[in-house]
Amino acid sequence: MQPAPGQRKKCRPPAPFDGARSLGFDGPVNPETWSRVDHYLSDLFVPDLPEMQSALAASAAAGLPAIHVSPLQGRLLQLLAQLQGARRVLEIGTLGGFSTLWLASALGTEGRIVTLELDPKHAEVARGNFRQAGRAGQIELRQGPARDSLEAMVAAQEPPFDFIFIDADKASIPDYYRLAMQLSRPGTVILTDNVVRKGAVADPESTDPSVIGVRRFNAALAMDSRVTSTTIQTVGEKGYDGFTLTRVNG
Repeated sequence: MQPAPGQRKKCRPPAPFDGARSLGFDGPVNPETWSRVDHYLSDLFVPDLPEMQSALAASAAAGLPAIHVSPLQGRLLQLLAQLQGARRVLEIGTLGGFSTLWLASALGTEGRIVTLELDPKHAEVARGNFRQAGRAGQIELRQGPARDSLEAMVAAQEPPFDFIFIDADKASIPDYYRLAMQLSRPGTVILTDNVVRKGAVADPESTDPSVIGVRRFNAALAMDSRVTSTTIQTVGEKGYDGFTLTRVNG
């Protein structure tokens, strides 16, 4: 039975986790295994695209933090944007532009991306990566605080986006989500990354601003009848985390 509007469902306490045995086998399950499987799958399904390799190399050479999505996650972004038939994409959090390039690869020549980045050094590296990949004319990077950029876009009544990727500071994602909804249409898909925080999202006593931000975001989603959402936990070369997939209802 669904709860009445404004009511919360009662959550059952989680069943005890017995390591690998709970997954149905006795082999080791650890970050090294996750990474090895990620590399195996990447070798099968994600080609070594020169523009992607160049973007990663340029980001590393510039000293950017290695917090970009993995190649498999980049492929997922590409597939989701393609399945959506996206032509207008908004990305909140550019870093070196690796995820931006994956999204751009889904759009064809007519698609456009607006990507928001706070750090001027990151923005400079990303712009170079876009030029190197031949995508500079397709991607508009707006440098500055994302909240300010989003509020300006709402005030200017910019056209809605088909696909939105939120991958910026987690303490602020409730605000990013609120503003992203104002830049959406019925059917818009919003993907929010890094929302499990190595499991800390389930700790109501956490004082980590990122965890608190994610929990506030989750509470807002759970009460928002305008959307349908789910969160998927992930493991891999980027560690233990997860993403939330949201569709704006028609």
